[in-house]
Amino acid sequence: MSRNIIAILRGITPAECLDVCDVLISCGIDKIEVPLNSPDPFESIFKMVKSYGQDATIGAGTVLHVDQVRQLSKLGAAMVVSPDCNTDVISTTKDFGMASYPGCFTATECFSAIRAGADGLKLFPSFLLGTKGFSALRAVLPDQMPVFAVGGVDTSNFAAWRKTGVLGFGIGTALYAPGNKLSDIKKNANEIVKSYDNLDPW
Repeated sequence: MSRNIIAILRGITPAECLDVCDVLISCGIDKIEVPLNSPDPFESIFKMVKSYGQDATIGAGTVLHVDQVRQLSKLGAAMVVSPDCNTDVISTTKDFGMASYPGCFTATECFSAIRAGADGLKLFPSFLLGTKGFSALRAVLPDQMPVFAVGGVDTSNFAAWRKTGVLGFGIGTALYAPGNKLSDIKKNANEIVKSYDNLDPW
């Protein structure tokens, strides 16, 4: 069962990335991004793709430039996540056959991303728009367009976001933070998966 949970491993290092990746996949989280403002992110992504690329969708977050997309393609990454809506990044991502999840906050950004070929929208920062704000936005978006809430999202508000029509979630510090023990990451992942599985179907 593939869940619509994207693990955001901001700050992860190449030395720990495989152990963390193994824990996440074993707990049922198989969409994993390494933000490019992490230490040596391309090395971590390469190692993760080589070891777990058949079992999980491995990619990068905080992707801001087209040249970064090209480098990710060479590494075999499958997913490109951005904090902003850069249509050049989106179209290049699709040209290389990777999934594109650009950051959007307004209707203008959402529809620009859709027209450029985005596979899903990353609502960011979701806590600032809130569930009421997104409910209004969701009403004008195409029904089939997946939206992931990112920023201030955790198990305490999964259900509220799902009621607005959000398909999935990007989880950062509630799942992983530099210095976390593997046992803590596993505990966090199990709690997140359990809460997600208890949600109403989308």
